[in-house]
Amino acid sequence: MHRGMKKRANSESFVEPLDCVVRDLHLLPLGVGAERRSGATLYQQLYDSLRSAVLDGRLQPGTRLPSTRAVALELGVARNTVIVVFEQLVAEGFLRSRVGDGTWVADFEPELLSRPVRTGPKSPRARREGVSGGMASPLSVRGRAIVGVSRGAPGPVDGAFQPGLPDIAAFPHRTWARILARHARTPEHARLGYGDAAGDPRLRTAIAAYVTATRGVRCSPERVVPVAGAQAALDLCVRLLLDPGDPAWIEEPGYAGARAALLGAGARIEPIPVDAEGIDVAAGEARCPGARLAYITPSCQFPLGATLSLERRLRLLDWAERAGAFVIEDDYDSEYRYRGRPITALQGIDADGRVAYVGTFSKTMFPALRVGYVIAPEGLAAAFAHAVRNTGQSVPQPVQGALAEFIDAGHYGRHVRRMRTLYARRRARLFALVGEHLSDVMELVPCEAGMQVAGLFVDGPDDRAVAAAGARAGLALAPLSGYWLGPGGRAGLHLGYAGVSEEALGRAVPKLARVMGLR
Repeated sequence: MHRGMKKRANSESFVEPLDCVVRDLHLLPLGVGAERRSGATLYQQLYDSLRSAVLDGRLQPGTRLPSTRAVALELGVARNTVIVVFEQLVAEGFLRSRVGDGTWVADFEPELLSRPVRTGPKSPRARREGVSGGMASPLSVRGRAIVGVSRGAPGPVDGAFQPGLPDIAAFPHRTWARILARHARTPEHARLGYGDAAGDPRLRTAIAAYVTATRGVRCSPERVVPVAGAQAALDLCVRLLLDPGDPAWIEEPGYAGARAALLGAGARIEPIPVDAEGIDVAAGEARCPGARLAYITPSCQFPLGATLSLERRLRLLDWAERAGAFVIEDDYDSEYRYRGRPITALQGIDADGRVAYVGTFSKTMFPALRVGYVIAPEGLAAAFAHAVRNTGQSVPQPVQGALAEFIDAGHYGRHVRRMRTLYARRRARLFALVGEHLSDVMELVPCEAGMQVAGLFVDGPDDRAVAAAGARAGLALAPLSGYWLGPGGRAGLHLGYAGVSEEALGRAVPKLARVMGLR
């Protein structure tokens, strides 16, 4: 039986038919079986089987194992394979070995091996109940709150209408790749270490110059802290500015990622209604005047698209000063304004150092870049920089250097200007197509900025059911009702158009109409 097996014994990548392996192993005093695992070497199978047999008690402490020669002969494999398995298990403490005395299962206290080791996934029931070590749930209260926030499935990257997705194909990839490759191939020696926790000085200077010129932000490079994306920036801000249990305002409806960050910090969330002028500051003061923080999207409210009026901006800053609170200004896609110049940032009129400004390159370049930044409130830049080092939210040094050069050379500004023109055409095309195909069931909320638009259902349909049906048809639809924290949220869809060509929009909108039963 073993003659054909021995001909291939020297190849450790050789995997015997598993019924043969099981039969042979059971002829040994080990009582070890093997499970079929496609692609696993015989070494790995033998190692896993022996290790599992020790852990689940089939091989009792003190059991003497056959010699490596006997095992190799019985399995028809190279003796070296068995020797390496035994040596690894000895090194890990599962077996013990003495020269001239053989190999034995290591001695363990019986109670340590009294429970079988689970090597596969938990049952669906166990996953639902969160059973782990007798605990009611393996997650903390805040952990359950974080994972309980639904942000929707992103859907296919090439499918309409994923919110927040730029036109990745229109990005100057060759220019970026050339710059990044140069920084990766010939990095400065000092930049191969841990680097400055506050970020590459060149990138901080480039960002400060850019936001000062284009967004009216008031800052020095020392206050700019690059981080691994806007979500990391939000997480950093709320953990530094809030204690567990502190109340915090959030827009209603609002961004689920901010909700998750606040819950992760243990904040008590107070949803404040939004209207055509943005967040209702008077309602916030009436509901929760002692909040320690307010999260807002003033340039283009997410998801309804409103711009925070000047009166409310001033009122918000006045409240923050009186309450000793901070404001997180999430300026996620302010570059894309289609009538007039982009609205000046709230941070630019903050005279009391109450605003933490959050920006991102995911919407202007491409999401996989994972680079965002915080412009820390006055006097807190050093604390933010130390927190980045301690939380591991920093951006790789070569990427920081390449991005600084990309901005300084003018590539970034030119790309943003091109995309602003391109997205304006797509926005106009979407409004026209929805008016033609969907006006009976959906009304787009007027807005002059952004990369997506909210479409409110006129009557009836369940937006989550529509989104699910759209996903089956290849559409990435975000149900609008999911952005409300409390009851009474409007049903509708959040339709991203920036990453969808005009031709693709011409196909996608009629497809959405068919999904909704109109065609």
